[in-house]
Parts: sequence; structure tokens; C-alpha cells
Amino acid sequence: MKNSPAPSRPDRKRISRRFAAPYYRVWYLAWPMILSNITVPLLGAVDTAVLGHLSSPEYLSGVAIGASVISMLLWAFGFLRMGTTGLVARAGRDGEAAARWLARALCLAGLLGTAVLLCASPLLSLITQWMNASAEAAPHAQDYLQIRLLSAPLALANFALLGFFIGRQDSRAPLMILVAANLLNIVLDLVLIIGLDMGARGAAWASVSADVSSFTLGWWLLGRRHRAARDGFSRLIRRKDFWPWQKVAPWLELLRINTDLFIRTCLLLFTLAFFTAQGAAQGDAVLAANAILIQLLMMTSYALDGFAHATESLVGRAISRRSMTQFLRTVTAAGVWAMVTAGLITAVFIIGGDWILPLFTGIPEVLAIAHRYYPWLCALPLVAVWSYQLDGVFIGAGKSRQMRDTMFIATLMVFLPCWWFTRQFDNSGIWFSLFLWFSARSLGLLVYFYIYTKSKYWL
Repeated sequence: MKNSPAPSRPDRKRISRRFAAPYYRVWYLAWPMILSNITVPLLGAVDTAVLGHLSSPEYLSGVAIGASVISMLLWAFGFLRMGTTGLVARAGRDGEAAARWLARALCLAGLLGTAVLLCASPLLSLITQWMNASAEAAPHAQDYLQIRLLSAPLALANFALLGFFIGRQDSRAPLMILVAANLLNIVLDLVLIIGLDMGARGAAWASVSADVSSFTLGWWLLGRRHRAARDGFSRLIRRKDFWPWQKVAPWLELLRINTDLFIRTCLLLFTLAFFTAQGAAQGDAVLAANAILIQLLMMTSYALDGFAHATESLVGRAISRRSMTQFLRTVTAAGVWAMVTAGLITAVFIIGGDWILPLFTGIPEVLAIAHRYYPWLCALPLVAVWSYQLDGVFIGAGKSRQMRDTMFIATLMVFLPCWWFTRQFDNSGIWFSLFLWFSARSLGLLVYFYIYTKSKYWL
């Protein structure tokens, strides 16, 4: 029996292009998101570095607590970004449907942001007490929070705008928004904290200014790049059938997805806030050292999230076309890119440890503690990358319940029991618990992914 002829050169080129296309498409969408995402923790890193070089760690501790709390209050509503991305992506080429999802998300963002501002302000002293803030750090934390809450409605609206842009595979708009806003924030950090000696209040006002500028630029870009969506917003909110008391089904779908993502995000932020509180209970120096390491971990997660965001959009489009082939090619390409990037980040952490940490603080005690727990930071990217990447797959496919259940197990059945049994190891115990938490998230989503792929449940 004769062997089948080898593919001709043109055939090999077509096969090569077909193989390379998903990798190119993922990278094309991901690199602007990586750059824009890095600016978010870079902003926190600048806050940490500027405050860490002041005369006392109390300023850094206060802002570390305040930033952790504001993350819990505002990022709990990060479903406005994730849910909007998935819904807009699955709308496919239907621009009118995408505009309706954006309009609903913006209305919900305004309502929730106003509720956060009104309800959280009277509780700030109780919140900082729950976070184990020291007597010296608590006033700085409360000042920071009181100011940051002023921009809560706009901060949540920014989530919805970013979700729309990502869902429409427009990764350049988030890049412009986040880079411009965070550069402004960095400049204001230097002016207000160092130039005007405003401490934690200066860091807060700089962040509020960034929220305002983000929304202003985002709204302008929406008109420039997706004019039909911006014009559709004002038209839709005047229609009676847009509101839930006239047409409830789309709002219920929005709430179903967002409720699962809200619970999942609350558990995530609870874990990070609990981690910060346990560090605070061991003193301002441990809290400050953990804040530096967490800032570096956030930089890692935001960089890797660039591939997850690309995955969300491309998976959503594949689901709308009911193409299992496109779905698998997208997931494979994004996974390869993310794993390679995680390996490079780990290598940089290992090689550059002696010069990375001194960038954040010159306080010898804080620096010594940060060096002690630095190996945990080096190990985490290779474990956490799968939780970030598979989040993108499940968001794009609209499988929010599975993300919620996995986070529930990782937090309540892994992280907290592990912390309880390792309390005698102090800060090492809480870092070990965080490592197992990331591992459980990754493993749980991998199990779901394997089962659903084998049964073709994604479609």
C-alpha cells in the first residue's frame, strides 16, 4: 500500500497559518491588555514606593489597609467588567444587542456605586478596627477611605465601559484609558504626597482624580470608536421596554451572571483582606512587608490577566458561532502564551530579588521581612496562572456558577482551614494558606474544564 503524498509547499503554508492564527489573534488582543493591566498594580506600587520611603511605616500601613478595604468595597462589583465582557462577546456581531448590555451595566453601576458611597462612609471606623489597624495607622486608613469613596459610582461605571471594549475585541481603548489615568495618578502621587506632604490623603485624592479621568476618557472613546453604542445608551434609557418593570428577562440574565460573579469576587477579596488583616495583627512592619509582596503579586496577576481578557472575548465569539474547533484553538493558544509568560515572570523574580525589593522601601526592618517571605512570591505565578486563565474561559462561555463554586471551595474548605492549622507559624502560615488557595482554584477549574470539554458542554 502506497504512502499518502506529503503536503505540497502551499499546503504546508496554509496548515502553518491555520496553526499560527489563534496564537497571533490572542497576542494581538492580549498585549494592549497586558500593558494596560500592568499600569493598575504599577499605580499601587508607586503608592507603596512613595509612602514606603517616608520616615515612618505608619503611612504605608494605613494606605495598605485602606487600599485593601476599597478593593473589597469596589472590586466586589468587578462582575460589572467580567459579566459585561461575556455578554457583549456572546452578542457576536449584533451591535444593538451589545449596546443594550452596556446600557444595563452602566445603569446598574450608577445605582450600586451610589449605594456603596452612602452606606460605607458611616462605617469606616468599624471597618479599620476589623482590619486590625494599629492606633497610629488607623487615622491614615480612614482618611484614605473617606476620600476614595467619593468616586465610587464612576469607578464602577469604568468597569462596565472596560467590559464593553474587551467584549467587542477593542483592546486599544482600555490601554489608552488605563495608561492615561494611571500616569496622571502617579504624577499626582509625587506632587501631593512628596511635594505637598499630604500623606495618605494625597494618595487618595490622586486615585479619585484617576477615576474621574478614566470615565471621561472612556466615554469620549466610546463615542469615537463605538458611536452607535454611546448614542444607543441615551436612546435606550428613554424607552419603556428597556427597564426591568417592562421587560424583565434580560435584567434577570444580567443579575444571574453577576450574582455568581459577585459571590466569587467577594470570596476572593475576603481572602486578600483576611491575609492583610493577619499581617496587621503581627505589627506594622509585617503588614508593610506583605503589602510590598502583594503589590508584586498583583502586578503578576494583572499581566497574566491580559491573556485571560483576550480569552474571554475570543471564547465568547466562538460560543456565539457554536464552533468547538475555534473554542479549543483559542484556549490552547492563550494557555501556551500565559504559561510562557508566567515562567518568565518567575525567572525575573528569582534573578532580580536583590534589587526589586529595595525599590519599594528603604526601611531595614520591612526590607528584611520582605526578603524572608520572598520565595513564596517566586513560586506563586506558576500555580496561579491557571486560575487566571481558566477564569477567562468560563467568563467568555458564561459559566459563572462554576467559578463561584470553585472559589467557595478554595476559600472556605482550603484557605481558612489551612490558616487555622498553621497559625503557630505566624506569617509563614498565612503565605502557605494563600499558596494552597491559588492551587485549589486552579485545580477546581481544571476539573470543570476537562469534564465540560469531554462532554462538549460548552456549546
